[in-house]
Amino acid sequence: MQQVTDAAFRPYGRILSVDTRSFVKTIGMRPPTAAGTVVYEPNVLAFNDLDVCNVLRDIVFGELPIEFGHCSGFNAKLNAFEYHRSSEVDIAATDLVLILGRQQDIDWQTCSYDTAKAEMFFVPAGTAVELYATTLHYAPCGIDGAEFRCGVVLPYGTNEALENGIPEGDGEPRLLFAVNKWLLAHADSGLDRDGAWIGLTGKNLCL
Repeated sequence: MQQVTDAAFRPYGRILSVDTRSFVKTIGMRPPTAAGTVVYEPNVLAFNDLDVCNVLRDIVFGELPIEFGHCSGFNAKLNAFEYHRSSEVDIAATDLVLILGRQQDIDWQTCSYDTAKAEMFFVPAGTAVELYATTLHYAPCGIDGAEFRCGVVLPYGTNEALENGIPEGDGEPRLLFAVNKWLLAHADSGLDRDGAWIGLTGKNLCL
């Protein structure tokens, strides 16, 4: 286990100097996630009203329209890796762990990624990090089985349903799973039932 303050995190992203206290308080008032589940909401109106939303829009995304949602629940496995054509900002409202990889390590001949190359990073509550566009990531993991809560900020429209459906064929286009979202799933995840490309080889990493 590594820390986001370690030099090893630099290829994946950076810590942002923003005040996250209002977000942590706001998401803390939401009801607990059902045991054993993970939920993702791309855009939450209450988060958009926070000052930190405007700061992230202007400073990180250069005034692009953004969506400010969250991913919360109970998770201890990798299951999949996704990436975007943009940075993603994650705000840890609880202590959590991010499992990360590099897009540069994808084998484009087979559109596969060996999970042995992935790394785990501890993110303390209240920390905001920017994950670069080349950083592979997915749902955070909780600590010792506890619920995790993580703010997720992306360009507006990311993760919406594709207008023309998931592409067929081979190569990177087949990884496209939603708007601005390319996905490589592990066979153990069951995501192939939703049309995901099974591209993670090796162990389905578990915290």
